[in-house]
Amino acid sequence: MTVTATYRAFVLEHLTRALPDIRARDMFGGVGIYCGTTFFALIGNDVLYFKVDERTRHHYEAKGMGPFRPFGEGGEVMQYYEVPAEVIEEQDALRLWADDAVAVGRRAKQRKVKRAS
Repeated sequence: MTVTATYRAFVLEHLTRALPDIRARDMFGGVGIYCGTTFFALIGNDVLYFKVDERTRHHYEAKGMGPFRPFGEGGEVMQYYEVPAEVIEEQDALRLWADDAVAVGRRAKQRKVKRAS
């Protein structure tokens, strides 16, 4: 799961314009992306994926986007879906989609805290 420096810079440039406090961290051959302390996106094989849940997944499926599968087509499906290229390149659309992904990340974090209590 490689990520080229060019694609990483492209994605981070667009996300930084759309949302405050964006940071990236190398992980498992890919890149994890945070808004503040909330993990909401990842890059793998030069593809950007946003975190989804039952409230947001249909937006991605309606655009024909698929889930992140770290172990190939037959492997596990993670709750991250490919972001359409036209969304990445259109700042207002990217802001909306990224805001939704951050909200999903925050909800997931809240569920973990409740389970730990």
